[in-house]
Amino acid sequence: MPQSKIIGIALIIVGAIVLYFGYNASQSVAEQLSETLTGRYTDDTMLYFIGGAILVVVGLIFTVRK
Repeated sequence: MPQSKIIGIALIIVGAIVLYFGYNASQSVAEQLSETLTGRYTDDTMLYFIGGAILVVVGLIFTVRK
């Protein structure tokens, strides 16, 4: 298996873990209250979601690219 595919799979796994942490952060009581009052997630939670999504997309690109 080429090294780029291994890196891609690792990035997908790390991205999924970061997305999971973002989901857990978004379900906390403080986050729920903040979202209710401001209408959006805190910056930290958004960084989890954005960073996780970027890692998954880059991992997919590495995995399917020849």
